[in-house]
Amino acid sequence: MPTGPDYWLPLVFLALMGLAFFLYAVLDGYDLGVGMLLPHNDEEQRDVMIASIGPFWDANETWLVLAVGLLFIAFPAAHSTILQNLYLPAALMLAGLILRGVAFDFRAKAPGNHKRGWDWAFNAGSIIAATTQGYMLGRYVLGFADTWQAYAFAVLSAVCVAAAYCFIGAAWLVMKTEGELQHRARRWARCCAWLMALGIVSVTAVNLSISDRIWERWFALPEVIVLLPIPILCGFLFVVVDRYLSHFPHHNEFGCWIPFAAAVTIFLLCFQALAYSFSPYVVPEVMTVWEAASASVSLQFVLYGAVIVVPTIIAYTVFSYRVFWGKTTDLRYY
Repeated sequence: MPTGPDYWLPLVFLALMGLAFFLYAVLDGYDLGVGMLLPHNDEEQRDVMIASIGPFWDANETWLVLAVGLLFIAFPAAHSTILQNLYLPAALMLAGLILRGVAFDFRAKAPGNHKRGWDWAFNAGSIIAATTQGYMLGRYVLGFADTWQAYAFAVLSAVCVAAAYCFIGAAWLVMKTEGELQHRARRWARCCAWLMALGIVSVTAVNLSISDRIWERWFALPEVIVLLPIPILCGFLFVVVDRYLSHFPHHNEFGCWIPFAAAVTIFLLCFQALAYSFSPYVVPEVMTVWEAASASVSLQFVLYGAVIVVPTIIAYTVFSYRVFWGKTTDLRYY
């Protein structure tokens, strides 16, 4: 086991990378969800939905760039292994994100008869990006095993991640919109929440069944006592969201932020569970964080930049959400 900086520096960068991936999943997750939920039968609602993510969606993707950059700089061996196995889905994800970016800008300036086509392009790009991210997560969790069961699990993971993004996207719309669209988002959120819950249970069962190490980490004493609140709290939050939305709207839209806050908390709990299950591996069952890390001298140099860059991005993110807080208004280009 390494000691000194050789021990703690890789853990610091693993934590930073985990933070970046978590914030990306939450922030770009809700706008991917909004993109996947675009209705086919109401242009006005599509305009409001896209306006609700307009000030944020592009900046949200910064966290993905930061996370992949940290992976490349801090853990080059892991970066090589991961990208080598995920080259095709990663390329498809980038194509989906590019399609979303092009469609978002073009729909605002396209003639009326072309706008619908760009809306569907935005919808398609969101679906491609979300499902490929879920597929890559499934392949990563099983250590890139080359069996039909592993590929089936990756497909299951793709569906579950897409459902999770739709849930948090619908929760975002409940918080940011009004009227008929808000009621429609309420129905979407209830359906997607239970689909996400089913996905979490399925993925958890598969992970526990394929790895004795993960089973022992979760069910050994006294760890099981400490970890038991995670699934209990997840289940409680799903019930709270369902009960809140079943009686929506409340007086003066009381608590319209509750579904989104619950979704963020569920995402956080799932990330904590995954991190606990696979640590100290940066590639599950293949490569530990210390085996994959760059030299300590390199990590110390990069850490100086990270200390400046990460708080700056966080500060900008907080500022932008503070400025554009409240209900969605028209998105105009002058």
